Amino acid sequence: MQSAYAEQFEREMGCTQAEWLMWLPAAIGAHQWQGEDQGAMVRIPPGVLRLQWHAGQARRIALVQIPRLHVRFRFEGLDAGQRLVFMKRFDLYMQRGGG
Repeated sequence: MQSAYAEQFEREMGCTQAEWLMWLPAAIGAHQWQGEDQGAMVRIPPGVLRLQWHAGQARRIALVQIPRLHVRFRFEGLDAGQRLVFMKRFDLYMQRGGG
């Protein structure tokens, strides 16, 4: 987990668009959001988070194939502290691991 988040950044997620859309509501919590074509707008008073994504070529490691989704985050009207609070929760919900 990071200690600060820029107003704009990009990430590569190891999931399909369908998985991303299934996880997104839990990750944003009680915030209202509106889906768009390969994007979403999340209302985080007093501002918004705009998300845009597109599928990338799957990553292949031996016989394992991992889907890739490139996601762009753009915060508007939120200070560094507000971005940190939101992203801490978001990152916890989007975190995936194995055992």
